[in-house]
Amino acid sequence: MDRAQLADFLRTRREALQPEDVGLPRGARRRTRGLRREEVAALSGMSADYYTRIEQQRGPQPSEPMLAAIARGLHLSLEERDHLFRLAGHNTPRRELVGDHVNPGVMRILDRLADTPAQIVNSLGETLRQTRLNVALFGEETQYTGLDRSIYHRWFTDPYARRVYPEADHPRHSRVFASQLRAVYSRQGANSPAGEIVDALLAKSEEFRAVWAAHEIGMVHTSQKRITHPDLGLLEVHCQVLHDDTQSQVLLVFTATPGSESHAKLRLLSVTGDRSPVH
Repeated sequence: MDRAQLADFLRTRREALQPEDVGLPRGARRRTRGLRREEVAALSGMSADYYTRIEQQRGPQPSEPMLAAIARGLHLSLEERDHLFRLAGHNTPRRELVGDHVNPGVMRILDRLADTPAQIVNSLGETLRQTRLNVALFGEETQYTGLDRSIYHRWFTDPYARRVYPEADHPRHSRVFASQLRAVYSRQGANSPAGEIVDALLAKSEEFRAVWAAHEIGMVHTSQKRITHPDLGLLEVHCQVLHDDTQSQVLLVFTATPGSESHAKLRLLSVTGDRSPVH
């Protein structure tokens, strides 16, 4: 671990970012060049003290998850992220299997969608980032750990994961999720994160065993979705998909037809609060 170079690299990347680059207001009295340390810490999901100690060459060696969080918070490119890992004394993540790092350009788009439900999802169905209104619509999906990070795993093992969609739509979602997982499994192979999810679901879910046995692949969700919300009821929304093939990730943006009842309900999300994560 090269503490001096690590601290200097983080400082220069922080000072190179402007508040507007990450969706933060500048404020009339702002004098700091670039972002403040506490802002980077908040964007990275860690305490300001922890991040400050790294920049000041103090504290323990950052773990790989912490470094990945800092890389996302600072909107680092893949090359910059790999450099960050090496400076901290870690091997660089395998790019073909690890899909947690978000392209800075896609991150900037998400940051500008503060008034819209939107999320970034990787090829394993793991939600990496959400706007506040997306959390209000779907719940906090970045909180999960282990196999439950994947919606593919949660869908077939946790009944709560299905509360977002009307029951009549569940069979179609099950087929699409299994089809999408099969596509990733086909690319990554049995000894991969996708293979681990498949093995777990084959052992746990009779429904998954049935849809998996059908060998469907290439199915996609329709652009129109029906979503149930505990306070707003049924919403009919359009899901626009922006693919980032270099990262095997997608940006999902949810909108409704202007003037429709669902459009009015989406506008109410800002006052309903976050959807409860309690099962």
